[in-house]
Amino acid sequence: MRSIATTPLDAASFHPYGEVFEPPPDYRRTYVSDALANGRATAHPSLSVIRVKPLAMPTLMVRKMERHEFSSQSFVPFDAGRYLVIVAPMSSIGGPDETGLRAFLARGDQGVTYGKNVWHHPLTVLDRDASFAITMWLDGSATDEQFVDLTAPVNVTF
Repeated sequence: MRSIATTPLDAASFHPYGEVFEPPPDYRRTYVSDALANGRATAHPSLSVIRVKPLAMPTLMVRKMERHEFSSQSFVPFDAGRYLVIVAPMSSIGGPDETGLRAFLARGDQGVTYGKNVWHHPLTVLDRDASFAITMWLDGSATDEQFVDLTAPVNVTF
């Protein structure tokens, strides 16, 4: 069984997959340019709020990935500890490239935007219950989201 280790989430490492945002160090506004990316004229913006139970530690088996082909998806923590951000590049045949799977460890003061068409694992929180706001674009069609099973589970280590 293959394992991958988490690395701290930072903007430079995550750039191929989207954006990382966090509170500015001073009293000003920070713009998150790709947080509302949309590729469908018929889609409408969606804002939802979710409360998530923490993962039973110490390991996670990644078995499936998801993508939103025409929409970015942003997670803005309201009240959160650490959480996982797991992504994969696109394979040459269209699904997630399982050999390129990466796992980032996000702090509770960091938000993340998955770019359009980026394969990612469903939201997984670690330390305690957490709540997030989620933004994306929806048109009610099957292209809103796609889930696929990995060919073999991947163990994420901390």
